[in-house]
Amino acid sequence: MDKFVIRGGKKLHGTITIDGAKNASLALMPAALLASGTFQLRNTPNLRDVSTMSALLRTMGMVVDLEGHVLTLDTTGVRKHEAPYEHVKKMRASIYVLGPLLARYGQAKVSLPGGCAWGPRPVDLHIEGIKKLGAEVELREGYIFAKASRLTGARIQFDISSVGATGNILMAAVLAKGTTVIENAAIEPEITALAHFLVCMGAKIDGVGTNRLEIQGVDELHATDIETIPDRIETGTFLVAVAMTGGSVTLRHVEPEHFRALSAKLEDVGCRLEFNNSCVTITAPESIRAADATATIFPGFPTDMQAQWTALMSIAQGTAVVTDTIYFDRFKHVPELIRLGANIEVKENAAVVRGVKRLTGAKVMSTDLRASASLILAGLVAEGTTEVLRVYHIDRGYEAIERKLQALGADIERVAGEEF
Repeated sequence: MDKFVIRGGKKLHGTITIDGAKNASLALMPAALLASGTFQLRNTPNLRDVSTMSALLRTMGMVVDLEGHVLTLDTTGVRKHEAPYEHVKKMRASIYVLGPLLARYGQAKVSLPGGCAWGPRPVDLHIEGIKKLGAEVELREGYIFAKASRLTGARIQFDISSVGATGNILMAAVLAKGTTVIENAAIEPEITALAHFLVCMGAKIDGVGTNRLEIQGVDELHATDIETIPDRIETGTFLVAVAMTGGSVTLRHVEPEHFRALSAKLEDVGCRLEFNNSCVTITAPESIRAADATATIFPGFPTDMQAQWTALMSIAQGTAVVTDTIYFDRFKHVPELIRLGANIEVKENAAVVRGVKRLTGAKVMSTDLRASASLILAGLVAEGTTEVLRVYHIDRGYEAIERKLQALGADIERVAGEEF
């Protein structure tokens, strides 16, 4: 099992390019099930999660090939309509195949999903949504069994804004008979990217980018090509890395509108950000000021940046409260940051972070994707050597993060690791 060995204290300088968005890719790939033909998804990141989704789609008969960052999907051989447990257990986003399979083939057997080890993220909204579209649904033996001769348009009001449920119901509705209206739809950039993709396939969707989507079902969709949007969480992770180390870095291929809330927070703590088309340059201050952050739905501060912000606040001047309104128990990174010398107390769904003058290297363990990122960031500024174990978590969402950090001057290496 690989680990990262980090010798902290190096300021980051230079230029890197941000990859395509993981969470957008994981929605676009199953959307290809809605039509027969060959698709090309450009700017697809080479990640463990993309490989997991590829393996799942191959079990259904899809031909999936990633060369460089161009993902080719050939759906002409899809014959199976089942998503088995051995694949779905690895990643919650696997639930995205439910809507497309049901809409196009009239049936789906999908294992209840797995993924990160923290927090329940139930699929109730997905199931209730497809029921409203006319599907018959049974839950047995750990699987969702759904069938419908053809889905029928309906009005769906989400009590809470859910990215996954919005994506799934959107994909189901594009082939349904009649009109579907989704109220309180998620407006995260990854959902907007999915809607644009579906429109390119021939779907009729009004309100793209808003929380009210109106879908007029069509009889058939066609294959198309698209370029995946930049990953706003990778962007944010590197911005925070620079803020922590005290350097200055330019990130290429970013979409500034996708991380405005984070940009504002970074300026609040003293960073200078300069935007030039699809590039952003961040210059860190001599010292970081403490600033509270509350993770909420887009366009607010993203929950996927909560752990990284907690790491940043651990070395800030003053005390900050980091609150997560999306996932109340997403704080498994805190005990590991404390091992590095951070002063953090978790109270319900908030972390009270009292900044310390220095962190000290230690052996720490990754528990999930974004927790892994926070530990790497902390290791970049910790005195001495930090070992981050179980880095397969980070490989789910960052392509060769150590190489990009090395290119910016960080002292980090991937080595054969150990169980911890």
